[in-house]
Amino acid sequence: MATTADRPKWKVVGTRPVRPDGTDKVTGRALYGADIQMAGLLQGKVLRSPHAHARIKRIDTSKAEALPGVRAVVTNRDLPNAPAGPVTYGASYTLEVHTFMYEKYLAKDKVVYKGHPVAAVAATSLHIAEEALGLIEVEYEVLPPVMDPMEAMKEGAPLIHQNVTTREMGNDTGKKSNVAAHQQVTMGDIAKGFKEADIVIEREFRTSPVHPGYIEPQNATALWDVDGHISMWASSQGMFTVRQQVANFFSVPVSRITVMPVEIGGGFGGKVTVFLEPLAALLSRKAGHHPVKMVMTRQEVLEVTGPTSGSFIRVKMGAKKDGRITAAQAFLAYEAGAYPGSPMGGAVRQMFAPYRLENMQIDAYDVLVNKPKVGAYRAPGVTNASFAVETIVDEICEKIGMDPIAFHEKNGIKVGDRKSDGTPM
Repeated sequence: MATTADRPKWKVVGTRPVRPDGTDKVTGRALYGADIQMAGLLQGKVLRSPHAHARIKRIDTSKAEALPGVRAVVTNRDLPNAPAGPVTYGASYTLEVHTFMYEKYLAKDKVVYKGHPVAAVAATSLHIAEEALGLIEVEYEVLPPVMDPMEAMKEGAPLIHQNVTTREMGNDTGKKSNVAAHQQVTMGDIAKGFKEADIVIEREFRTSPVHPGYIEPQNATALWDVDGHISMWASSQGMFTVRQQVANFFSVPVSRITVMPVEIGGGFGGKVTVFLEPLAALLSRKAGHHPVKMVMTRQEVLEVTGPTSGSFIRVKMGAKKDGRITAAQAFLAYEAGAYPGSPMGGAVRQMFAPYRLENMQIDAYDVLVNKPKVGAYRAPGVTNASFAVETIVDEICEKIGMDPIAFHEKNGIKVGDRKSDGTPM
């Protein structure tokens, strides 16, 4: 048996190093996004929709613009035109319908979730900015919302977007629907696999959206200088991602944008997508190139920044009495929020990934609902699906009287085995 004396002497591993950021945080010297101050700084606020689904009939900002202390008011009319080519967000997010990039930040014809930005204001003080929001007049025609993915998938369900058509295995069907995409992976013959099983368990699961709940709210400070250069101070998990998203938004090269990182008060995946940065930059330009700082309230954070996807999941698994899995099948309906892009891909790749399977089929659907666009949170999409699969596995083990560890050892995937997405382990 190895003893402490037998272990290698590592320089860092096994020691208790002093955290390099510890002193600054304990003494209060560390700067977070809300701490940024500079000459001429204006305060920005966002007017958000009180409705989950409504048509915008009229916006009147004249009273807000006339309020002393207000330096700029922006609506969708102030946004740039949509670019002609594909819009890529960082390394893994591609927006196929380009106009969504602008409608997401400032609603155009409709609001599609409660908290959807309708206008933004920059003023000399936070109180004046908040007062100005109350002076903006918005006339809505309230529409029926769709809040459940299974209801949203039904024929005849109210359409959240008229220009979304279903993509089946990557091919556009041309069918208008709240189902943005359908993905399927198959392996072997599931009918044969279930016929060979001694026990078959099928269960349905519903999970709710869950917010990362970081302590620090989203914030951004931007200065659009007179020379066209944009400087930003952002609380984000990825500064290059912020730079790229802002560059895409304004159709400018990344060389015109500098993003200064500040301390981040928690993220867990939820602080990758930008929410305030484009608005702060837009306000800065319209306000005469003054810097603009925007900080969300806690209510705004919970209502409008991406939670992990809620879902409906149906899992069916068959096994022999000796514990060998003969077949596995899953149906996944993942909430994307009001815009396409749920984390169903991660679920498809990982839900059956720990197991060696000969017969398997997964059908996953990216479903629009009148909720905020979902975001990343600790292995996006995987936790929902793994919860469903492992619950079924536990029930199988209970029925056949097998220890769950022995079951996993018997069915565990090995190097070289094909995973559920077809790639080798």
